[in-house]
Amino acid sequence: MTRTPPAVADQTISALIATQMRNLSPIHQRMGEYVQANLFRAATMRIDELSDVVGASVATANRFARALGFDGYPAFRAALVRGFEATLAPVERLRSSQASPTTGDEVFDATLDLASANLQRTRSVTHGDAIQAAVEAILAARRVFVLGYGSSAFLAGLMDHGLTPYHGNVQSLALAGGPSHAARHLSNVSSSDLLIAIAFPRYVEDTIKLARAASGRGARVLALTDSVASPLVDFADLTVYVRAERRLAANSDATVLAVIEALCDAVAHKVKHSVEVAMDLTEFVLPWLSKPRRPPASAQGETGGPGRHGEPGESSELDAKTSSPTRVPRRKKI
Repeated sequence: MTRTPPAVADQTISALIATQMRNLSPIHQRMGEYVQANLFRAATMRIDELSDVVGASVATANRFARALGFDGYPAFRAALVRGFEATLAPVERLRSSQASPTTGDEVFDATLDLASANLQRTRSVTHGDAIQAAVEAILAARRVFVLGYGSSAFLAGLMDHGLTPYHGNVQSLALAGGPSHAARHLSNVSSSDLLIAIAFPRYVEDTIKLARAASGRGARVLALTDSVASPLVDFADLTVYVRAERRLAANSDATVLAVIEALCDAVAHKVKHSVEVAMDLTEFVLPWLSKPRRPPASAQGETGGPGRHGEPGESSELDAKTSSPTRVPRRKKI
């Protein structure tokens, strides 16, 4: 049975090592100093990796853990990991994946399967009332700010892109200028404004602080996040939960993007003049759009178009290239 030293309940591993340092042997002191200086890295290391980096044996690493009051290195590392569980989860999954005989195409398929499962789980926990309230909050807001950092910054930009045609004042605060730029824009928010905050593990502190500050100034907050454990839930007025698990990374951006697109479509559907807006936008951007090229006959056959050469449904484009051009006889002058 694994023993947990009494100090661990009240102290961090770093503090525990500090209190025990004078009682450790020189090699154990060197190991302790390395762990204290590299807590996160040490939490990711196998016993042989830590032993190698400090020039000790595996047995020495086990004795080091026992000197701190643990049954062995696995119990010591488990206690060390507890402070980084959410942060280290993708690293641990990647480590396990590389240690398994799984092939690249199997990982590919598993990732797509998980993305599909995320969408199904999201639909099962998302209530129509919550989506309706989110749509109404977007449309009723004088200004809509969209905020996210890390990978969520790109999602915030895409949400800005999707909402802009249907709301007169949408601003993404995610990329330009950083947190201080976002703070300037949020300094004068009021109850007539809406902040859409996007945060998933690993939660970026800037997103949480800015969203909380905006809420404190009266702005309504719509949170797009993963669970009730998210720090956004404490002060958000509305929350849309998205299952965003991913095997070898912190979270799935694909699932979040699908929900963002669905919300933008729901807003477009609700806006009475959305058809006119879409027509005006299409007409305006038309000069910057290129017409699609017609694929060759072989490609058309592969994508469900005309069949192979000599079969019914064959494209006339190939014939046009291989046959002589049709000559139109000139009329004789009278």
